[in-house]
Amino acid sequence: MTLRLLLDLDDTLLNSNIESLIPVYFQKLTGHLAGQLPAELLLTELVRGTRTMYASADPLKTLEQVFSDIFYPPLGTTREALAGQIDDFYDNIFPALKPLTSPRPDALAFLEWAFAQGFDISVATDPLFPRKAILHRLRWADLDPDQTPFNLVSDFETFHFAKVSKSYYPEFLLRLGWNAEPVLMIGDSLERDIFPAQKAGLPVFWLRTPGQVTPEADSIPQGSFDDLRRWLESVDFSTLVPNFASTEALLTALPASLAALHTLTLRTPAAQWTVRPASGEWALTEIFCHLRDVEREVNLPRFQAALKDENAFVAGQDTDPWAEQRDYIHQDGLQAFADYAAARLELIALLKTLTPEQWQRKVRHTIFGPTRLNELAGFMLEHDQSHVRQAWKTGQAEG
Repeated sequence: MTLRLLLDLDDTLLNSNIESLIPVYFQKLTGHLAGQLPAELLLTELVRGTRTMYASADPLKTLEQVFSDIFYPPLGTTREALAGQIDDFYDNIFPALKPLTSPRPDALAFLEWAFAQGFDISVATDPLFPRKAILHRLRWADLDPDQTPFNLVSDFETFHFAKVSKSYYPEFLLRLGWNAEPVLMIGDSLERDIFPAQKAGLPVFWLRTPGQVTPEADSIPQGSFDDLRRWLESVDFSTLVPNFASTEALLTALPASLAALHTLTLRTPAAQWTVRPASGEWALTEIFCHLRDVEREVNLPRFQAALKDENAFVAGQDTDPWAEQRDYIHQDGLQAFADYAAARLELIALLKTLTPEQWQRKVRHTIFGPTRLNELAGFMLEHDQSHVRQAWKTGQAEG
């Protein structure tokens, strides 16, 4: 069973002192654009755009889209109009910030060991930067992204949530194609890396500095990279499988399914939506039509029935034949995704209103037998995750 390691970047893989780096970064960027736009206004809108990304909970807008919607209109310009200057900044000016950072020899030694163990390793950095900036920072850490076999590196072009939202973590797992393998999130920040990941249902390791003590983190595995290696050599990996059973983890994971699929809709050419990867397998359009109809005709009615009557009876349904019966392949896949998203957001809004007692309400299911509403939500999440994996596999096969 492969262990998936998710490592933070700033002050984990790279000594960066992000609190000092960000002001200089903003100053350099506003200076680079100041010939065309007022520097003071640029700085104000940069700060506002960044704060808006931190707060975003929209699974249907990447953080780049969230930032662009806030940043450009007050400046009276567009992303397209500034694209050349922005690319020039990240190609030629941003690299000058390297002296504000330094590699971590202990991180490099740990990664060499971890790759040798066959672990699947990704960079789970807060996706508030363009990909070009993130790749530069990996190079500053002596981790050439073209040579280091990271599985996934998060960025604001394709991710929808900052780490503090917690939904970042299940979105990351879905983008990995996670299928119940053990996972460990490793980072230096309790507020961005450890507590949010833990609340989202992920096992964690706090990479703390010597002498750093926080009573709230006493029960969390913690220490240096050397401590992390020793801990991994002794821990039972089967105890590191993420668990979404809690109400908070469920409500965190459900929007992430939409987010991961939304990214796929952005990167898959329209002509490929109806291409089946193999005989008997569904194309993307068919997957989205299936999700739409299950959400509208199965999930929503089930939860509404369970909330209306104690110990409600809900019937299991074989929905796979609908693909042929309803001729999904000739429907509008993008519209199907939009309709699925609308129904899912309606259901999430309903679930957010439930009391702890309602989450424990009894339900009778023809397949699962006696169960409870929170378990029903767990079954729905597993169905989501299965089809997100299917959709990404299909999209990657097409691309």
